[in-house]
Amino acid sequence: AWLDIDRGFRCALRAGSIVGFCLSSLAVLVLFSLVLIYRSGYFYGQEMENAKIMFEALAGYGLGGSSIALFARVGGGIYTKAADIGADLSGKNEWNMDEDDPRNPACIADNVGDNVGDVAGMGADLFGSFAGVSSASLVLSGPSATLESGLATCWSAAMFPLLISSTAIVVGLVTMQLGLAMATIGDDFSRIEDCLRRLRQIFCVLYTPVVTCLCYVFLPPAFSITTTHSGSRGATAVIVLLGLWSGVLISYSTEYWTSHSCAPVREIARTQQVSPATGIIYGFATGYFSCVVPVICLGGTIAVSLSLQGMYGVSLAALGMLSCLSINLAIDCYGPIADNAGGIAEMSGVGVDVRRRTDALDSAGNTQSAIGKGYAISSAVLVSFALFGAFTVRAGISRVDALDPWTFTGLLYGAMMPFAFSALTMKAVGKAANEMVRECMSQFPRIMRREIYPQYARCIRISTDAALREMIAPGALAILSPLLAGILFGTNCTAGVLIGCLISGTQLAVSMVNAGGAWDNAKKYIEAGALGDANGPGSNAHRNSVISDTVGDPLKDTSGPSLNIVIKLTAIVACVFAEFIGEFSTPAGGPLWMS
Repeated sequence: AWLDIDRGFRCALRAGSIVGFCLSSLAVLVLFSLVLIYRSGYFYGQEMENAKIMFEALAGYGLGGSSIALFARVGGGIYTKAADIGADLSGKNEWNMDEDDPRNPACIADNVGDNVGDVAGMGADLFGSFAGVSSASLVLSGPSATLESGLATCWSAAMFPLLISSTAIVVGLVTMQLGLAMATIGDDFSRIEDCLRRLRQIFCVLYTPVVTCLCYVFLPPAFSITTTHSGSRGATAVIVLLGLWSGVLISYSTEYWTSHSCAPVREIARTQQVSPATGIIYGFATGYFSCVVPVICLGGTIAVSLSLQGMYGVSLAALGMLSCLSINLAIDCYGPIADNAGGIAEMSGVGVDVRRRTDALDSAGNTQSAIGKGYAISSAVLVSFALFGAFTVRAGISRVDALDPWTFTGLLYGAMMPFAFSALTMKAVGKAANEMVRECMSQFPRIMRREIYPQYARCIRISTDAALREMIAPGALAILSPLLAGILFGTNCTAGVLIGCLISGTQLAVSMVNAGGAWDNAKKYIEAGALGDANGPGSNAHRNSVISDTVGDPLKDTSGPSLNIVIKLTAIVACVFAEFIGEFSTPAGGPLWMS
């Protein structure tokens, strides 16, 4: 951005693509290596009759990925939002400082937090989704090894989930080169979002025929999945493509509700001229409205997939949605890179024009970040439901009855879990932010009198200590809940917990992320002077928007994104420990102590 915005855009996107392609490639490579190791003579051998046991052993891969993802997301979210809120409330509102003013002691912690929360956290999140759904699809296909013309009796068909992911990386590389070659911004900054949006469109168009060819080359004409479900090449192609294009529709919906170029965000910005309360009310309404399209898309995808190929079909739909993992992660990492570039420009005093370019890049990154989080949540829903299916297979559950008292009890507890988890993470951010504001306010008088330099290390220490300390309780809630439900109340209760957590967690996560993204972009819209000079930076409208944005910060960057890991982690924990939970259950699925 120092020389021109086109170079800055390409630099940020190329850097993001390194993260995206490295993560997706390593994820596929490690999983395939584990499959080859387990097929060796030292473990289960190459007989496909052992596929069920071998694939169940691979469920640990998903558990490891989701466990680390939770702590990376929660810890990173607490770190970055404690610094961000502290910097905004103390620097912007109290001392009328610009964003990333070097006199603000929290500005370095804020910039570091962008990498911790939005790069490492998102990468761990999407890796956990890939690991979880790949493990679930293999577990769900394992029992077919004993069936005539079973899916797992054919090696290429059994590895079809990995074929989807590996070919998607190749298509992603082609997409990235085409997108960079076609990217031209010039003086029209509105083209930035168009260039980023075009990447997803190019990928989906290119990958559609690739998936169809995969189905007809590597799958048999007809195959059995369970005793009640069979599959075909055409049905498999439909399911994978349904997941792929559902993700596209959800991304368009998210963009509408969170982009400053669309009506909802501009409406929120106008209400900020009155008071922060009206802006907050409109933001929550925007978040709640934004749940409609994703839920319809996900419900339709699950209904069609489940009808055609059972739970295995749901796992393929999830893989279809996750096929553009490398592209989505590249776009998502682009945002923090552009944001940090703006911070460096501000702190080094390179000039207004450079900062204007980096702000334009950052603004587009904010919208794309909200789209990326919505995409991660939507894929997590399909992943979690597929893992739920894997749990039922391992636990020997053929039917989940909502009228069963233990199932309904689990449903209520599971529906409560996302709210309890969100309360813990939001309170953690609030406590750390309070401490950050007090630290900054104690330094400002002496900094402004030029008696001391800003003590950046103190603010970094506050964020680090809070992240490490406060992530324990939310993590324990997510990991231990399905285990305790199973041990105390049986497999039916565990099934209820998984379903309840999935349903309520989906709505809560989508509304939180989109409301927070809308508040953030409404603030950027005001800062760009869209409401006139009287309502620009430093005005009452701007101060009101900063307050609304700080309310949305823990929603969109801590609690909301972490919830999709919660619904995945509870399901993978239950799947891995299904047989252990079964030992504490009656044959009917109730608690053992009642037998």
